[in-house]
Amino acid sequence: MWRRFARRMALGRLNAMRFAGGTPDRLVVAPIDLRIADSHIAEEIYSGRFAMGGTLVDTGGSSPFQGEAPNEAFARSLNGFGWLRHMRAADHDLACANARALVDDWISVEGRHLSGLAFEPDVLASRLIAWFSHSPIVLRGADHGFYRRFLKSISLQSRYLRHVAPALPADAIRFRARIALAMASLCLPASVGTVRAAARNLDAEFDLQILPDGGHSSRNPMVLVELLTDLLPLRQTYVNLGQKPPLKMAAAMDRMFSALRFFRHANGELALFNGASAMSADRMLAVLRYDETSGTAYREMPHSRYQRLTAGDAVLIADTGPPPKERMSETAHAGCLSFELSSGANRFIVNAGAPVAYHPQHAAFARLTAAHSTLTLNDMSSLRISQSPFLGPIVTGGVRQVSVRPLDEEGKHSGFAATHDGYVSSLRLLHRRQIRLLLSGHEVRGRDELLKPDESPPAPENATAGVVRFHVHPKISVAQAGDGSVELTAADGESWVFIARDIRPRIEEDVHFADLAGARASKQIVLDFTVGERSQIDWKLVRATLARAGN
Repeated sequence: MWRRFARRMALGRLNAMRFAGGTPDRLVVAPIDLRIADSHIAEEIYSGRFAMGGTLVDTGGSSPFQGEAPNEAFARSLNGFGWLRHMRAADHDLACANARALVDDWISVEGRHLSGLAFEPDVLASRLIAWFSHSPIVLRGADHGFYRRFLKSISLQSRYLRHVAPALPADAIRFRARIALAMASLCLPASVGTVRAAARNLDAEFDLQILPDGGHSSRNPMVLVELLTDLLPLRQTYVNLGQKPPLKMAAAMDRMFSALRFFRHANGELALFNGASAMSADRMLAVLRYDETSGTAYREMPHSRYQRLTAGDAVLIADTGPPPKERMSETAHAGCLSFELSSGANRFIVNAGAPVAYHPQHAAFARLTAAHSTLTLNDMSSLRISQSPFLGPIVTGGVRQVSVRPLDEEGKHSGFAATHDGYVSSLRLLHRRQIRLLLSGHEVRGRDELLKPDESPPAPENATAGVVRFHVHPKISVAQAGDGSVELTAADGESWVFIARDIRPRIEEDVHFADLAGARASKQIVLDFTVGERSQIDWKLVRATLARAGN
């Protein structure tokens, strides 16, 4: 509430005249855009069909800014103008004229109000970056009147964002706002002092938000991709203009690339932790092609609090950290001690992930512990998330401390044991998970154990219901054998077998939220037990050929 009040005080009375100023006579440079573009989407937009935020709207030839948006995700995407890149991919006069007409519509309908969703900082930063990057397409063939309106609007928006940025919380939105303002200082005629001030402000965000191991303070791996997608063109723009980039930029971006390598699975896809979702392989490669760092991925990210085990072509990544604090926890998921397993070209065990296009109900379900490959007690999550409209969806309780120790044994396996206290306040129980990956890369051994706060075994009369879930990627087929084991088979024939000791696993229906086509059906392996009867669950995943040989 204080932050909102401070932001409101910083804004004062909203009107366009307050942020009016001189109109620049030109744009100095147009940064590149690394996002994947499709000329066919430009044709759809020209026909009045806008597919944004997971929703398709046919405007019938009228302006999309005149009517009411079907949902917030659509409105954010529309007003963010990231879709201009598709016009640039088309690269013909008709696409340019269409882009120019839509930008002019926005200036007429939304550009003078300085309020509402269109001027929320994240949407505004996205729009400025898109307008700077795709200005050659928007301005090709433009008359002098439109050229002046465009420059006047872009300079007004830059002044507005510069004014509100200091009152924003120190999260990825403010980071992106600082990127947009640094871009504005280069793309618009500006004094040396303005360029330096924008660089200093960006340096401050590197210090505050990029951890020493390269992770983002939100613990969301996807934020690294989003930030690098904008930072790379910005860095190149500094070089092209002969300007000195922010002092912290080079070292921080190198750390971010190292962290991004940590979160990549064996098939190159991103691990699904704490708000991460699916993204096209092309988008990831568009960023990673600029990675000039060398070496293999870290074994551990000690500041971001993740573990990575690798052997052969098997990769296991696990979340072993508490949630970030306060506003930064708005996208944190209750997946402490969850893990994902990939092998070769396939991801076998995953988390449900965040939806690609924001959907309030799906996003809420995706944050639950039950949507992660870990243990759940009494159908409760290990985090408590606020439902207050004043606080927002921040974490208000649950996991506070996570202890981790290595379980490596030279020549045999690498592994770790981690314990979290997310259920101590509600159920007086600790959850400890041990995972070992054999150095052959053919077997993962796991143990989930429940302990009292003093680390003694729980009482026999404890009737707490426990469920250990292993979410299976939708592309993997799942079948149960007569001996109770579960076989996971990929389309290319690679197969792993799941085995639990003294407990028969069940196969249940599941939902995988992190898919480019939207939420889709999948399967999950479930182990049910009662804490008083069984406080320790042993399980393993073995490559199918070895499992059959063992049988």
